[in-house]
Amino acid sequence: MHVINPEQIQDWIKNGLACEHVEVRGDGHHFEAVIVSPAFRGKSRVQQHQLVYAALGERMRAEIHALSMLTYTPEDWAAQNS
Repeated sequence: MHVINPEQIQDWIKNGLACEHVEVRGDGHHFEAVIVSPAFRGKSRVQQHQLVYAALGERMRAEIHALSMLTYTPEDWAAQNS
């Protein structure tokens, strides 16, 4: 079985979604991602996660088994980190 590393997931998300910040950690099976994107503005948390799943496409079913996400608009991220 092919082992996925966090950097690959980070690249896939960046390639499929305009992001200001993406950070992925994981052990090859379970991953945690922090994603900041202007595309999240005005969207519910579920809609934001759907955008990330769309960016990952079939990989979400085939290669990535567990991905927990924290999604932020740039404004929320700035407020979180001020």
